[in-house]
Amino acid sequence: MDQVILGKTEIKVNKNGFGALPIQRVEKKEAVYLLQKAFYNGINYFDTARAYSDSEEKMGAAFSYTREKIIISTKTAAQDADGFWKDLEESLRTLKTDYIDIYQFHNPAFCPRPGDGSGLYDAAQKAKEQGKIRHIGITNHRIKVAREAIQSGLYETLQFPFSYLSSEEDLKIVEECKEAGMGFIAMKGLAGGLIRNSAAIYAYMAQPQFAHVAPIWGIQRECELDEFLSYQACPPVLDEKKRAEIEKDREQLTGEFCRGCGYCMPCPAGIEINSCARMSLMLRRAPQKEWLSPEWQEKMKKIEECLHCGQCMEKCPYGLNTPELLKKNYEDYKTFF
Repeated sequence: MDQVILGKTEIKVNKNGFGALPIQRVEKKEAVYLLQKAFYNGINYFDTARAYSDSEEKMGAAFSYTREKIIISTKTAAQDADGFWKDLEESLRTLKTDYIDIYQFHNPAFCPRPGDGSGLYDAAQKAKEQGKIRHIGITNHRIKVAREAIQSGLYETLQFPFSYLSSEEDLKIVEECKEAGMGFIAMKGLAGGLIRNSAAIYAYMAQPQFAHVAPIWGIQRECELDEFLSYQACPPVLDEKKRAEIEKDREQLTGEFCRGCGYCMPCPAGIEINSCARMSLMLRRAPQKEWLSPEWQEKMKKIEECLHCGQCMEKCPYGLNTPELLKKNYEDYKTFF
């Protein structure tokens, strides 16, 4: 079973990490079953966030008796010290633990530093001194903030989007983390569902140059968990067939496309931007019936109500012209009827 050491933290985790964002969408009993099945089959790293509704609560229910045998990371999106402490105490309560292994700032628009006026990093340092958190990390979608975090020397881990669709600049971030002895946690390995062949991305991540990369896979269904567990026993090989599929995906998806991260949300007009802005890609990469349902027709029609307020563009970490993407996707969507 492949393992990864998260930089200077010296934390050793399974190369299969469990991303717990999706379990907020399933019943508590089902979520606990998935989490415990993952643990009893060798997965020891579980990532969640205060912002993921009841995900932490479900993890707490699953692991209160096996806490010392797993690694938990969670996140705060607080903007100040008061918010930080409120989030931390709530996370400790819902996770049923007295410490967090890796506590991460959740996609901040800046790199928190000691004495910067926000009080965030100072609070994290104090929490670490108190033993409530063991390591300070940061997550981000912005190359600029990620690079600042690496260069600052303040952070022990970085969680950043990484897949075979990543740009050259993204790949530099991966390498810079390695050089800095900083743990690299890869989110969005399946590019928000656009990558359909999990064996291909698993084999890609298993290459020697990515030995320091710890992927976390968003898991909602038992079949998804079983898929990744099967790769532990029979690791996929990056053969010519998988390489060809990777190149095909790169040709279709590299560049200006919505990653589905959701940081543009909520939309004041009620548009489900993170799905609607990439509908054209989903129609061509997943069974069409699901996306052509009456429910999705109504969701796409909401694009007509776009206020052109620009809020989504301001919040997009990839600098996309979201209103234009929505318009193009809607026009393409209508050609299917």
